[in-house]
Amino acid sequence: MTTTINNKAQVSLPSDTEVRVTRDFKAPRRLVWQAHTEPKLLQRWIGGYPGWSMPVCEMDVRPGGRYRWRWRQDEDGKEFGFQGDYREVDAPGKMVQAEYYDPGSFGGVMPTSPTITQTTFTEKNGVTTLVTLIAYGSKEERDAAISTGMTDGMETSYERLDKLVAEQQGG
Repeated sequence: MTTTINNKAQVSLPSDTEVRVTRDFKAPRRLVWQAHTEPKLLQRWIGGYPGWSMPVCEMDVRPGGRYRWRWRQDEDGKEFGFQGDYREVDAPGKMVQAEYYDPGSFGGVMPTSPTITQTTFTEKNGVTTLVTLIAYGSKEERDAAISTGMTDGMETSYERLDKLVAEQQGG
């Protein structure tokens, strides 16, 4: 039986303050989980568009553990990042984290409340479905995040993740 794969990010808005992004990967969930939890792997795929690097990727993936990520635009050196803490970690099925935006030299409005991101990893017939539910403090914060091209950048990153997990499987 052939499993249909959603190889492009499917974006929905389940409420006025949430964004849901669903994407399939032709890989076991342990590999997709590792790519989300090991800094050296995360740096290889996350980050959106070409011309950006991720010089800071610090992660302590456990309940109460903290993380800090920073991206740099290679051309002009402007930076921004995110930091926060892991609220729930149930390897390799689910993680929940609080995230604060750090505008750095790139700019932008820094929300007063954290964004809560819940990511679930489920596997069926060798395909891992990743569902990321992002809850913002307000509709305005959610709409501002969407207006940055965030979901297009996620898909660009997911295309790199496709390549990473294929490489790890010898493909």
